[in-house]
Amino acid sequence: MNRLAAVCIILSLCFISLVKQAAAQQQYGQSGRFSGAGASSGNVSYDRNGRPIPNQPKQDSLQHRDRYADSITIFYRHFDSTKIRKIDSSLNDFTRRFPQPYYYYTLGNFGTASHSLLFTPIMQSGWDAGFHQFDIYNFTLENTKIFQTTRPYTEIAYLIGNKAEQLLDFMHTQNRKSNFNFSFEYRFSNAPGTFKNQNASNNNLRFTTHYQSPNKRYENYFIFLSNKNASSENGGLKDPTRIDSLALNNPYELETRLGVAGVANPNPFSTTVNTGNVYKQSTFLFRQQYDFGKKDSLVTDSVTYKLFYARLRLQQNVILNTYNYNYYDNNVIDSQYQKYFNFNTILDTISFKDAWTNLTNEFAIITFPDKNNQSQFFKAGAGIQWFKGTFTDTLNSRTQNYHNIYLMGEYRNRTRNQKWDVEASGKLFLNGYNSGDYHAFISLQRQLSKRLGFLTLGFQNTNRTPSFIFNPNTAFPVSDKQNFAKENTTHLSAIYFNPKLSLTLNGDYYLMTNYTYFDSFFVATQYKNLFNFIHLSAEKKFKLSKYWNWYSELHVQQVTGNAPIHVPFILTRNRLAFEGNFYTNLFLSTGIEVRYYTNFEADNYSPFIGQFFYQTSYTTSNRPDVNLFFNFRIKGFKGFLQLENLNTINPAKGFTFDKYNFITPLYPERPLWFRFGVWWNFVN
Repeated sequence: MNRLAAVCIILSLCFISLVKQAAAQQQYGQSGRFSGAGASSGNVSYDRNGRPIPNQPKQDSLQHRDRYADSITIFYRHFDSTKIRKIDSSLNDFTRRFPQPYYYYTLGNFGTASHSLLFTPIMQSGWDAGFHQFDIYNFTLENTKIFQTTRPYTEIAYLIGNKAEQLLDFMHTQNRKSNFNFSFEYRFSNAPGTFKNQNASNNNLRFTTHYQSPNKRYENYFIFLSNKNASSENGGLKDPTRIDSLALNNPYELETRLGVAGVANPNPFSTTVNTGNVYKQSTFLFRQQYDFGKKDSLVTDSVTYKLFYARLRLQQNVILNTYNYNYYDNNVIDSQYQKYFNFNTILDTISFKDAWTNLTNEFAIITFPDKNNQSQFFKAGAGIQWFKGTFTDTLNSRTQNYHNIYLMGEYRNRTRNQKWDVEASGKLFLNGYNSGDYHAFISLQRQLSKRLGFLTLGFQNTNRTPSFIFNPNTAFPVSDKQNFAKENTTHLSAIYFNPKLSLTLNGDYYLMTNYTYFDSFFVATQYKNLFNFIHLSAEKKFKLSKYWNWYSELHVQQVTGNAPIHVPFILTRNRLAFEGNFYTNLFLSTGIEVRYYTNFEADNYSPFIGQFFYQTSYTTSNRPDVNLFFNFRIKGFKGFLQLENLNTINPAKGFTFDKYNFITPLYPERPLWFRFGVWWNFVN
């Protein structure tokens, strides 16, 4: 692995040397984000944020206060995207701030394994470890924001809930100069839970930098991500029927199928896991690129701005990923493993761990056909990937090395009039562990008119090796290990969006074969037949009166034949909100939220392999989820109050709240739950 890393470093140094030689051949005057004209037009100085200071001296020593002195201009774009976005200040949807989307459910505690009520197959080719139950809590490259700001910006969030549930989020970004930005974000959550052996915590860290040289030819990005998920596993309740007849009305009385009762600790400050899963992931990404193109200038009364239009770009990505997936039980009760999971063991402790180190080096050439539209480009490149897996169970450990070589291409074009937006990309694995994998994607968006809105059509086809959890080399206790055939998925999509009507319509059609899945706690299998899946959705805001709004979302899903997929036929969420701007700085949104899904045979969960699996012995029969919310904003301060799961009320027992919903078999959802959170942003 050290030899491979050395090769990667040498290639990077060669790239930097090439950049320096090219820069030496094309001398260019000093230039910032907005640059002065150089000696020919006088000296131009800049403030600490790169804003030009006019070269004409002030005639008066007294001046009026600048009313914009405390203002800020801030925007961002997601990594590997050219679309400019603004900070979200909306209030009406708490899930925009909270990591768990409304269409996901957990094992009854925030931070535990999560699963979607909507069908979401993996649509990326190449290597995948196969552990995704904690994905919603993690930072990713795809949701990484690259900021540009005229002043330092900070956002602090803190949320508390029942049973000492808490979430802390801190984010800071600033431009040290106009051409250098950095941002730092840290998020921590901890939830002891309502039931025994259910505590869960998540630690997430992200650091980014973005630098552009004064002549705008060289640019680099650095991104560091770190995620740690620690979740105790209780295997579900031994006797769920006792949940509505508790002597002390405390669910902590109930016995669970995993863990030792005396070891369970509801301490809100403890993140210790004695029986459960601990996953760790980290990513180091360094992207550097050098542009060849045309220089220009824009002359105003007092300042000349130097401009640069890229026509050809050389780009390199170096990505180092480490993954550590571990299930362990330090207090094994062999009789419970045998009785509830049909798993035989004579050991006092057990452990299953897959650890990975992945190094990827990519080179690409990008051309810009229109110098005035940097959102239109062609990209062609190749990459090589080395990865090493270490597989450790309770008694043995072994190591295996793999590699991949692939080609990639991409075309994007967002026209300057914003009427067309085209994106096409593809990747083909030529050699290595994932040889023969590929994915192809194309999306076409057109603005029909200002009145009719936008229409987007999409096509995607993916041919992929099943995730490594299905591979015989994994250390996890998967039965019937074998090399399954490649999955193939075709996805057709259409989205209609009308801003004037506040309406979004969406349709998805999937055509799948060789679908891999689990059908019990340890058994992997593959459904080789071809099957179809259809998903239709609609989202609409109804303006009932000046201050009353109704937000409605509806999903309809249907699978054909006997495919091993169970999702609700209908999922809907409706919010009735009283909202508006009632004083100069007070914005309010308060009301009721109802989520409903039709009965279905929900997947069960295996804590030993971290997978939700197909089952046919249990069907949900739940009340709609009912929540109250009171959200407000005063300048940079936002407050969110949530009273959730009012549907658990039991009038027959004096209006207690003990009528629990069950989605995952044996795992009750939360009882009546209160949350209060604040999000506060500062301009420094």
